[in-house]
Amino acid sequence: MKTRDFEQLLPSLFGTWLKTFENEGEYGFTYRIEKDNRRVAYATNLTPETVEKAVQTNADLLLTHHDAWDFLYGMREECVAELKKHDISHFFIHLPLDFVEFGTCTSLFKQLEIDEIAKYSSFKNDEETPGIGTFHHGLSFTDLKSRLESKLEESVRAWQNHDRPIKNVAILTGAGNNSRLIKFAKENECDAFITGERTLYSVQYAKFACVNLYVGSHTFTEIFGVESFGRRVKESYPDIELIRIKEDHIESGEIHI
Repeated sequence: MKTRDFEQLLPSLFGTWLKTFENEGEYGFTYRIEKDNRRVAYATNLTPETVEKAVQTNADLLLTHHDAWDFLYGMREECVAELKKHDISHFFIHLPLDFVEFGTCTSLFKQLEIDEIAKYSSFKNDEETPGIGTFHHGLSFTDLKSRLESKLEESVRAWQNHDRPIKNVAILTGAGNNSRLIKFAKENECDAFITGERTLYSVQYAKFACVNLYVGSHTFTEIFGVESFGRRVKESYPDIELIRIKEDHIESGEIHI
């Protein structure tokens, strides 16, 4: 798969989401080489550690959800220097991957073996909205926590704010810590809200709204969306080797065994 072939594939995968975020710095190459990409590595984050592991796997192309954020001072520059040194291209795709139908929220729903997706996560009028899915047979508070921990392979913070069976679940992966998102979940009759970050306000409002709250990590609630992206690339170019880079569980502080 040539680098230009990969670029030409993107519109067919992400459609109008590329246009929506075209000038927002939400996707693109951090470093690009025109080459034959046979080994494609993927991770949630661009960090010196994920670049080092891409080097160790002899990757030609590294795919991530996040670029190195501007406020992580100097990190992007260090990553780019190493990418250049080892002739590895890097492409990130953030908000388009959050809202495309096969993206981060949908991929986490599938990991949890949801029975039905009623709403896909979306972005309208400059506001993001969670995806909503339904378990036909409700889960207990602890059953959903255990299922989430098993898939994320890490501990999950959880707050039980009612004792109803959990049937309707809202998910916004990553930094879904805005109380407005929990309000959306409540208004759509959701029993639980799952995300990757929390604040005092999200915990307080979830309690007030009687919505069970589950918080994994930003990194591991989103990795399955990157994996889905990689698999769609591989569907078009079956000869590539797709390699998941294992990131550390630095957010939760505890790996779930």
